[in-house]
Amino acid sequence: MAEAVEQETGSLEESTDESEEEESEEEPKLKYERLSNGVTEILQKDAASCMTVHDKFLALGTHYGKVYLLDVQGNITQKFDVSPVKINQISLDESVEHMGVCSEDGKVQVFGLYSGEEFHETFDCPIKIIAVHPHFVRSSCKQFVTGGKKLLLFERSWMNRWKSAVLHEGEGNIRSVKWRGHLIAWANNMGVKIFDIISKQRITNVPRDDISLRPDMYPCSLCWKDNVTLIIGWGTSVKVCSVKERHASEMRDLPSRYVEIVSQFETEFYISGLAPLCDQLVVLSYVKEISEKTEREYCARPRLDIIQPLSETCEEISSDALTVRGFQENECRDYHLEYSEGESLFYIVSPRDVVVAKERDQDDHIDWLLEKKKYEEALMAAEISQKNIKRHKILDIGLAYINHLVERGDYDIAARKCQKILGKNAALWEYEVYKFKEIGQLKAISPYLPRGDPVLKPLIYEMILHEFLESDYEGFATLIREWPGDLYNNSVIVQAVRDHLKKDSQNKTLLKTLAELYTYDKNYGNALEIYLTLRHKDVFQLIHKHNLFSSIKDKIVLLMDFDSEKAVDMLLDNEDKISIKKVVEELEDRPELQHVYLHKLFKRDHHKGQRYHEKQISLYAEYDRPNLLPFLRDSTHCPLEKALEICQQRNFVEETVYLLSRMGNSRSALKTIMEELHDVDKAIEFAKEQDDGELWEDLILYSIDKPPFITGLLNNIGTHVDPILLIHRIKEGMEIPNLRDSLVKILQDYNLQILLREGCKKILVADSLSLLKKMHRTQMKGVLVDEENICESCLSPILPSDAAKPFSVVVFHCRHMFHKECLPMPSMNSAAQFCNICSAKNRGPGSAILEMKK
Repeated sequence: MAEAVEQETGSLEESTDESEEEESEEEPKLKYERLSNGVTEILQKDAASCMTVHDKFLALGTHYGKVYLLDVQGNITQKFDVSPVKINQISLDESVEHMGVCSEDGKVQVFGLYSGEEFHETFDCPIKIIAVHPHFVRSSCKQFVTGGKKLLLFERSWMNRWKSAVLHEGEGNIRSVKWRGHLIAWANNMGVKIFDIISKQRITNVPRDDISLRPDMYPCSLCWKDNVTLIIGWGTSVKVCSVKERHASEMRDLPSRYVEIVSQFETEFYISGLAPLCDQLVVLSYVKEISEKTEREYCARPRLDIIQPLSETCEEISSDALTVRGFQENECRDYHLEYSEGESLFYIVSPRDVVVAKERDQDDHIDWLLEKKKYEEALMAAEISQKNIKRHKILDIGLAYINHLVERGDYDIAARKCQKILGKNAALWEYEVYKFKEIGQLKAISPYLPRGDPVLKPLIYEMILHEFLESDYEGFATLIREWPGDLYNNSVIVQAVRDHLKKDSQNKTLLKTLAELYTYDKNYGNALEIYLTLRHKDVFQLIHKHNLFSSIKDKIVLLMDFDSEKAVDMLLDNEDKISIKKVVEELEDRPELQHVYLHKLFKRDHHKGQRYHEKQISLYAEYDRPNLLPFLRDSTHCPLEKALEICQQRNFVEETVYLLSRMGNSRSALKTIMEELHDVDKAIEFAKEQDDGELWEDLILYSIDKPPFITGLLNNIGTHVDPILLIHRIKEGMEIPNLRDSLVKILQDYNLQILLREGCKKILVADSLSLLKKMHRTQMKGVLVDEENICESCLSPILPSDAAKPFSVVVFHCRHMFHKECLPMPSMNSAAQFCNICSAKNRGPGSAILEMKK
């Protein structure tokens, strides 16, 4: 529970009550402060008896018959001496221009605060309550009610005279009244009644539940939530009543309205006051407890609860025990709860104290979160409501959060939060970095330092880099890679790294980092040298990015040793920067690398490196024989004699055969195949490629005394050489493997050739016949001749303008038309006539298809 005001020394009961209070993790809904200033002065000499509140001012009545008008801070603005005895009630209209006051000696006053309008009346009994019409300022609403032993309605007549009417009597003193709109609710000893001022009818009677309680000691509390909802609190019972319109069919002699109790429940303590808060209720409770030590009943601190009404019960939202002055001597009737609808302010009134309760705002919520060290939630709440908070700043909350995390040892979280909280404030960043340095946690904040906007002093970044360099080479290397080189003094860091390399010269991490630093410093030569020493994959990227080709002319061998494929591709892609001649010269002592380069060059362009083709013959022969023959086939610049010499020296038969055949010495090539390879199939394939009859003759002569060769020839020469030439030369009695199968294959090949020829003949005859018929059909078709056609010779219209005159026209199958007289006379040797235009292109079937005469 939350205490509203300062503790006061007092009885044993108070200390016992305070000992039971425990700190709650649940945030309170309301905050409290004592109404001071003028109120403090008043209550030092007098005691509060009643109070009414408005958004503009407060009206406080005392036991000595004084009425004070106060501002919301408790300062006295006006004082009225109404009576020498207790003021029982004060009432204001909605315009706060008129006030009604009643006192224990029977005096009633209704007067204008800003006008001379006034009503005075003194009754022979104490007047407990008064209520002026909410719209008293209107001339038609000059009404008010008073209550003592009877409830009287006063109304000003047309002669400015006041007349009174008894609304109710006979059920004891009237002790509470509330007027809202056209409805007046009051409570007497028997229950609560509601009167409709328009229909002049009493519409309900809500009886009192616990009749054992004295109504003067435990008075009824009434409040209107709205124009039709009345809340009744009496003893420990709460009822929520709704005024509803009665259906016309149900009226008969009944009032036009009726009341329905929509919620009813019991509370733990006695009710001293009620007030609405949205759809919830604020309840002021009078508490009595039993002392564990003396077993005597004593008055405990009053409670202010926020509850959620349900149909037959309620749910407690919050509960606060209030330490008001003199609570030990107070009774239930001494407490009052007044509220200001406009600002949700609740005033707890007791004889010696006035406490103001108000809803907690966002600043209060943040205060509570900070008190509970819930900094993350406090920061989030401040960000969400930054336009509404007045006492807090997001930055201050954030800095407190960082300090809290550091104190707790959560350095990484604290460093991460710096990004969000410090934002672009360079001064704060530098301050926090030094704080992290003091506790030895520079590494924790390093990943989150700003690198662009803002940029901190170079010393900050250098300090962190030195910290890593002393203890974590990998972390140092990571920062160098991630941080832009302009954040710090590059030369200072380079020197620091070189100093460390003196102790550990082979440390690859430091060497690589030094190369990156050289790169930032545009000292590409040193960076390249380190990369090559480390055989680092970024060496080629560095060369391309910074155009370092002039720096690698003497490092080609190193590049080739590192990655020959990438090196060759790079060199060939940049021939304009490093010439082929330069590369070949640099690789002169490394022929295997020279071959890799020249081979890739040849693959790209067969002619670009032609001056090195002779050299490549030896290189292929030494390091890459599988690609020698393709090279010899594709190259048109290599010396064949030199190539033949090398191939014969190394006994490269296939390459020798190719070179001999390319040089025109096919017989020697065939002989080499037969004598060196002993491969009849290859020999036959070679003979087929050359398609030379003499070569076939040599092959037959060489094979005639070798049965396996004869078998191979019989199986393959059927389509190139007449097999009879070979068969006639076979010696009688020679045993030839698979002779029968070979002969059968020869016959099958021959039959296949015959069948192919006959099939082709049939296809040709059928196609010829089809085309002839198509030509005949085409030539039989008519041809349209009209005025738009012209003679292809004289270019005049083919038809005469005078159709009566005789004319003669020749139309060819090609659709060209001529006047007959425009055609040359046919020769004596051939009577056929041809189109002059088409016969010049193709002498063919262009005879006239139609001759028109008239």
